This record gives sequence, structure tokens and C-alpha cells, in this order.
Amino acid sequence: MPTFQFEAMDSTGQEIKDVIDAPSEEEAQATIRQMGYYVTKLQVKKSRKKEEKKGSRKGKTFAMGGVKSKVLCQFTRQLSTLQDAGLPILRSLQILENQSRPGALKNSLIDVCEDIEGGATLSEAMAKCPKAFDRLYVNMVKAGEAGGALEIVLQRLAEFQEKAQSLKRKVKGAMVYPSVVIFVASAILTFIMIFIVPKFKKIFADFGTELPAPTQLLMNVSEWIVNYFYLIPGIPVLIWLWIKMWRKFRFGRIGWDLFTLQAPIFGQIIQKTILARTTRTLGTLVASGVPILEALNIAKETSGNAVFENMYAKVYDSVREGESIALPMKEHSRPGFNAMAMFFWLNPAIFAGAILGYPMPEVAGAVAGLCAVAGGGFYFMKYKNRVVDDIVVNMVDVGEETGELDKMLYKVADVYDEEVDVAVESLVSMLEPLMIVVLGLMVGFIVIALFLPLISLIEKLS
Repeated sequence: MPTFQFEAMDSTGQEIKDVIDAPSEEEAQATIRQMGYYVTKLQVKKSRKKEEKKGSRKGKTFAMGGVKSKVLCQFTRQLSTLQDAGLPILRSLQILENQSRPGALKNSLIDVCEDIEGGATLSEAMAKCPKAFDRLYVNMVKAGEAGGALEIVLQRLAEFQEKAQSLKRKVKGAMVYPSVVIFVASAILTFIMIFIVPKFKKIFADFGTELPAPTQLLMNVSEWIVNYFYLIPGIPVLIWLWIKMWRKFRFGRIGWDLFTLQAPIFGQIIQKTILARTTRTLGTLVASGVPILEALNIAKETSGNAVFENMYAKVYDSVREGESIALPMKEHSRPGFNAMAMFFWLNPAIFAGAILGYPMPEVAGAVAGLCAVAGGGFYFMKYKNRVVDDIVVNMVDVGEETGELDKMLYKVADVYDEEVDVAVESLVSMLEPLMIVVLGLMVGFIVIALFLPLISLIEKLS
């Protein structure tokens, strides 16, 4: 069946450009008139093979990396506006592709337009471009297509991305001052440890006096930094690679995601962010008329956390068996004991104990053991906690009883969005004074440790 490319005018006089499949030109004109358009131009679209031979992919440029979140956020807002205006999706994408600067997004939009012309849906076409559209984006678009509310979902997605961008800018702006202070202070402390403290060590050795415990600790730390200074920038990189390796395995990903949810302060922010995102997604799907099983499956994919994915999968199975959502959600929101999560809690504790105990080898094992016990004890205090609060379960239960599940899910998402904003603002406001206090304690310790032997020498001389 040939494909016709047409230009037409709608009832308001707006120009429409799109493509349509029809057996003949007469049937194509009849179909376009049935759509409420007045045909002004109609011609057969050239075949894909001829276009490829002529270089239909002209315009694609070499681009490294993915699409910046700011650019993707702007694209989503523009696409939602075009869809809200009633333009066909292909035409909207072509407009945005022509406006885009050369780069990863433009290349992805060229591929998406070609796939849609070939008969693919928007979510299927976007799924083939993971550098531009991640799993959350694709699943949100899929939800909009499934519910026939693509413009609403795109607006929600644009608002979500704009809020994430605002939060990121706020955190970055607040972290500038602490970052500069930490960098300069670290450079000064490293200089003192490498060049100043060893000279004091030589002076104290010439006097032959017994050093106090704080001074001996400082000397051991200085010796370690002088001998292994190259490990200071290398340790964070090794830790990052170590985490990436474990997350390649399913059990490692579940353990790490549970570890992040249980982390002090940051765990609550991550948990509330996921709850806000999944409940808003689920509410949008339910309001759009998507079957509840499919809605739960899509909400599971948008969580981005293995613990929540596991919980939503069990809720999905329970609902398929004929149960409600609230009771399985409450029952399966408690992760229980996880050996990998315990492993992730013990390893940082032992590593920190080894670092703290290195300057004093005689107690290094005891310090590492105490840190390991503390890490394990903290995990045992946390592992029985549910990842979904009672307020969520109760709101979902009320929504199911009253038939207003979507409204209740929206309210839950709004509550958690507000709590995340408050928590992040509190965290950012705490960072500056906390860093200043920590650095002040470190500098004070160095000064006291260096002056204690001098005071002892002066007392002996007097």
C-alpha cells in the first residue's frame, strides 16, 4: 500500500502536514476529508529504500555521550505543548527535530521519526534510542499511549524533569561554597601532613622524648599519607567501580538498592522520591483508564529501584489473583533480611575501621571489629522497616473503597514531593556549618597534637 504525503487546512485555517496510507489517491483524499481537513497538496511518498539511497539520514552528526537533562527537559515541554495543540505526533517530532542543534538529541529524533514512519509507536521508537530516552521516559510515554493521554503524561513528565532540574541546580548552588572550602582545606591539610609534620617528627626524635598519644597518632597518619598519597584520589574511583561491578548482578543490585534506602538522611529522600514518582505514575494510568495490572507493571518499571520493583511485582501477582492493592502493598513492603545488604553495611564499616586503626596498629583490629559490629547492628535495626509508610497504604485503601484511587494517589505524590523539598532544603542548609565544624576539629587536633610535646619540653627545661 503506497504512502501519500499531504498538506491540508483544518476548520480553523491551520496548515496540516502529515502522511497517510491508502490504496489510491482518491481513497487518500476521501480519508483526509473524513478527518475534517481540506486537501491542498497530495503526492506519493518515495519509498524508504530510495530515500536511504539518496541519503535520508543526512543531518545526523557525530555525537558522543547522551542527551543533557536540561535539553531533554526543554524538548519534553515543547513536545507536550505541540501535542496539547492537537498536532500529529510525527509532525510535532519533525518540528522539534528541525529546531534541535546537531547532537545526540537531533540524531535520536531523526531515528524516532523514521521508525514512526515505518509503523512503530512513539514508545517503541524511543526505546531504540537509550542515549536520549531512558527507561523511565519510555515507560511514561508508553503509559500515555496506553491511556490515550499522551499530552497529559508529557506534561507530567516535563513537570517532573523541571522539578528535578530545579532541585539539582539548588543543590549544586548550595554545594559550591562547601566544595571550595573542603578542596582548599584538604590541600592545606595534605601539605601540612607531607611537608610540615615530618619536620616536627624529626625535632621530637632529636629530643628523645616520649610522644603523647595524639601526637603519635598524627605522626602515623602523616607517614601513611607520605607513603600512599596516590591512593587519596584513587580510593573514590575504586569504590565507584566496586559498586558498579556488584550492581551488574541481580542480587547485588537488590542489596545495593536496599542499602541506599536504609542510609541515614539520604535513604529517606530516595524512598520518598520513588514513592512520589510511582504513585503519580500509577494515578495517571488509572485516571487514563489503563487496566490496573498493566498500570502496576509500568509503575514497577518507573521506580528505578530493585526493592520497589520486587514489591510491585508481588502486588501485581496478588491483584491478578483477585486481591486488592492495599493489603499486598502493606504485606510485601517489608524487604526482610538480605545478605547482600548486610554485606554492603559491613564492608564500609570494616574499611572505615581499618583507616581509623591504621595509625595505631596495636588496636587496628579492635577498631575494625567495633565498626563492623556497629554497621551490622545498624542494619539489624533497619531491615524490618517497611519501604512504604502506613499513610500510603491507608490512602490507597480509601481510594479503592471509594472508587477514587487516582485522586488518592495524586494526593500521596503531592505530600511526598513536598516532604522531599523540605528534606533537601534542610540537608543543604546543614552542610555548610557541618563541614566547617568538621574541618575546625581536624585543624584543632593537628595544632593540639603538635603543641603537646612542645609544652612537655618547656616544662622539663623550666
